[in-house]
Amino acid sequence: MPEGPELHLASQFVNEACRGLVFGGCVEKSPISRNPEVPFESSAYYISASARGKELRLTLSPLPGAQPPQEPLALIFHFGMSGSFQLAPSNALPPHAHLRFYTAPPGPQLTLCFVDIRCFGHWELTGEWQPGRGPCVLLEYEQFRENVLRNLADKVFDRPICEALLDQRFFNGIGNYLRAEILYRLRIPPFEKARTVHRLSPKLTLSQKIKAKLQNPDLLDLCHSVPKEVVQLGGKGYGQARGEEDFAPFRAWLRCYGVVGMRSLRDRHGRTIWFQGDPGPLAPKGGKSHKKKSSGAQRGPEDGVEDHPPPSKAPSRTRRAWRGLPEQTTAQQPEGTSLQDPKVPPVTEKGKRRGRRANSGKGGSTGREKIKTAIPSLEPEETSAS
Repeated sequence: MPEGPELHLASQFVNEACRGLVFGGCVEKSPISRNPEVPFESSAYYISASARGKELRLTLSPLPGAQPPQEPLALIFHFGMSGSFQLAPSNALPPHAHLRFYTAPPGPQLTLCFVDIRCFGHWELTGEWQPGRGPCVLLEYEQFRENVLRNLADKVFDRPICEALLDQRFFNGIGNYLRAEILYRLRIPPFEKARTVHRLSPKLTLSQKIKAKLQNPDLLDLCHSVPKEVVQLGGKGYGQARGEEDFAPFRAWLRCYGVVGMRSLRDRHGRTIWFQGDPGPLAPKGGKSHKKKSSGAQRGPEDGVEDHPPPSKAPSRTRRAWRGLPEQTTAQQPEGTSLQDPKVPPVTEKGKRRGRRANSGKGGSTGREKIKTAIPSLEPEETSAS
């Protein structure tokens, strides 16, 4: 999911790609999008963007003398799971381009597109940042820090620190991969109570705070500096696609999220948190920690590890039926494929003995037909990323 750095990088892309371009005409929405129509039409206008936390504001500004007369319009975008902006030739639009802004003639027509493969993103016509969201961890660090320290009595800080970090009232811009990287660097267990994380304590003198900040940055410092590192990488930050050069620096930068050797658990909201070592005292009871293993084509965090359901358990009878059979890999037998004849029930040892006695009697080939061995479907391989 795009987080604060990705929204910031998207705003930079829009401003650089649209610099000097004049757009014109109506704003076009795809027919399958459930988002609102954009009531804007102008013969000539500019496009600019700014970001705050997990929101992006796109501003359409008519040029002097443009027709019909039109006030500037601002849209607020939430990227959902896969939103992004792309600039493409109008005769070769990318798939899933749900909102389109066309350049005005002369010259080859280009289109700025809001692309959203999974359709969780949305836009609003208010033009105002969503109320209730806290200051941006990237661009409003001092206000962000003050907002957290002033509200440590809020009940969200009774929860595990990994869950508190996703509360956008206080950590606007922090998401799943950022919380894992921040906690890993500070060696803070993800299921430690947020209020008891000692580096979050406001009970320090000014000189102590300055000394501590210089010698050992605290949690709030890293909520600002770690996203800033992602922005400085350039490229596109966190990405859904694999094999693209734009995402290679980001994948190399990751130290914890989806990295081989790290462990993972699901928090109470069902989201996967990656960590190393002890999960902490508030870890979910009965939660099974999994360790990331290297396996040929290594899965990246962009492969949607959070969406995989827990593997189902095969019946014990199936496991017993496999005893004594040669081991079979998933390459030999695809998951979910069964070689068992649905018309022939599994044969027990008792049934086999009876079959052998029948064969030793009258000539019969019928015994072999009745004793056809059933091979059950393979038990799904348990993934370490679930």
